[in-house]
Amino acid sequence: MGLAYFSTGDGDEPRFGLVGGERMIDLARSGGPESLTAALQLPAAELWSALRAAQSVPHVDVPLTSVTLKAPIDRQEVWAAGVTYMRSRDARMEESSQRDVYDRVYDADRPELFLKATPNRVSGPGEAIAIRGDSGWDVPEPELAILLNARGELVGYTIGNDVSSRSIEGENPLYLPQAKVYSRCAALGPVVVTVDELPDASNLQIQLTIRRDGVDLFQDRTATSQLHRSLSDLITYLLRDNEFPAGVFLMTGTGIVPPSEFTLQDGDEVTIRIEGLGSLVNPVIRLS
Repeated sequence: MGLAYFSTGDGDEPRFGLVGGERMIDLARSGGPESLTAALQLPAAELWSALRAAQSVPHVDVPLTSVTLKAPIDRQEVWAAGVTYMRSRDARMEESSQRDVYDRVYDADRPELFLKATPNRVSGPGEAIAIRGDSGWDVPEPELAILLNARGELVGYTIGNDVSSRSIEGENPLYLPQAKVYSRCAALGPVVVTVDELPDASNLQIQLTIRRDGVDLFQDRTATSQLHRSLSDLITYLLRDNEFPAGVFLMTGTGIVPPSEFTLQDGDEVTIRIEGLGSLVNPVIRLS
């Protein structure tokens, strides 16, 4: 099962739905939760029951081919974890004027966690992601994103893109918020696949493709088996002395980093594929 926001025409308000096969079930019309926030108020077991019940209600679905998927988020914060793959540690050390910072955090008990985006900064499938106008070295970061409910239970997975300015962060680690948090700095989607549908995320294949002028400019792949930290460890630290009454997304870090001579440009297209979760495709724009 996959949770999603969708629209069926120009200008209509996105509705909350459940992907079942080639159909989109309108959850509000089926008696299910009317929003992602409402869904995340339920204990995980109750949510699975509500979604299964919604699937049995007749005449509340539309073909997937007739809807446009939106970012699967409404009121949730998006957090991110850094330096969770060896490749990410190496890349952060390469770019930084203070290299030992990233080496130390890779091996530390406490992970690097930071607020990545508020909902208005998140792009959905097919929507533009952005690179900063004051940055000269920018990359996508393809990541498995997990979704926790208001109780801190893991309820689903989606694809995340933690777009980042390597030039700003590399200048000084204290510039991390400016390198990470700005308009259109993140993308999520296409849907949130529920944990009962995908019970094991320990070895999912992740692939990144960047196209420029219709040509594949960069491709690479990794797997969640290369994560240096467990999902349960990241969740435990995120929930320490923190509350998320609307639920929360957590991007779990990237294991794919383009070479140092590469930077995103206006007009590029970024595709992230994660096994079992589909593909997230976004064009790139440069902010002025």
